[in-house]
Amino acid sequence: MTAFPAPRVTIKDVAARAGVSKGAVSLAFNHKPGLSEATRDRIFAAARELGWEPNLTARSLSSSRVDVVGLAICRPARMLGLEPFYMEFVSGVESVLTEHSCSLLLRLVRTVDEEVGLQEAWWRGRQTGGAILVDFRADDPRVPAVERLGMPVVAVGHPSLTGSLVSVWTDDATAVKEAVRYLAALGHRRIARVGGAAALGHTTIRTAAFDEAARILGLAGARQVATDYSGEAGARATRSMLTAAPPDRPTAIVYDNDIMAVAGLSVAAEMGLSVPRDVSLLAWDDSQLCRLTHPTLSAMSHDVHGFGAEAARTLFGLITGDGPGTHQVPTPVLTPRASTAPPEV
Repeated sequence: MTAFPAPRVTIKDVAARAGVSKGAVSLAFNHKPGLSEATRDRIFAAARELGWEPNLTARSLSSSRVDVVGLAICRPARMLGLEPFYMEFVSGVESVLTEHSCSLLLRLVRTVDEEVGLQEAWWRGRQTGGAILVDFRADDPRVPAVERLGMPVVAVGHPSLTGSLVSVWTDDATAVKEAVRYLAALGHRRIARVGGAAALGHTTIRTAAFDEAARILGLAGARQVATDYSGEAGARATRSMLTAAPPDRPTAIVYDNDIMAVAGLSVAAEMGLSVPRDVSLLAWDDSQLCRLTHPTLSAMSHDVHGFGAEAARTLFGLITGDGPGTHQVPTPVLTPRASTAPPEV
């Protein structure tokens, strides 16, 4: 009787035994980030059970070149076109991709679940070599999905939201507290905040930081409202606040983006209120818009173009194994301008 050799164990067999993708096995054995420790241990255990070891020659021949990077954004197309933040962020990403002769595959999605399916399709179809993920929620379903796929991704968000993924983030909590302390130091006791979408993790972080700062400073008149980041929503929130009776009407308002701050400035003018004599306004994201208004808008400034570039650089570092891992970029800093002043007594 002729004895046939046992079938050769492959990386596909290891992936099936561990319940992950072949890409995840490759990440584990190349000692690259992007996997949880539990997943990494499960892959190593499966390889031991099957008696499999990576082919070092094949591994050395495998290319770490990336030709396309994916970026999905869950925002309406019209709003995205108007919001300076993402235009600046994408331009920063593109500046690095150009250095690597790489293209950006940008897609707008309606829900996070839709993005999960899209990222899986991109990765399984070899359309992208990695992705940048933005706008994280609490218990974000993208985290376990990309961990399962083993795809290289950089998460733009606070590490408390991004699980085991390599993340690049700004310290929004510290920036919010600085804004509140600045306005309180000017003499404002009734400070309001027009926030972004309540479901977003960075909105939650900013909301908690605002409440904490107001409590520490004893600002009983502080209040907050969530919006969708649009100019229309920012205008509605401002109008509602400024039509309140004087004991409840804020003397200063902080906005979660510059679009809403500009809309708020228009509402104040519409109501015959002077900025900053009657109400002080402070924007987040110091785009060109903040410097073109009259009066110019005080803002929490940060280098959004540089933020996008750093996210892209971190992704390439993750893929090659030379990256810095999770790290914080410079915290937004206060840039006072003509739209903030002590309140009228």
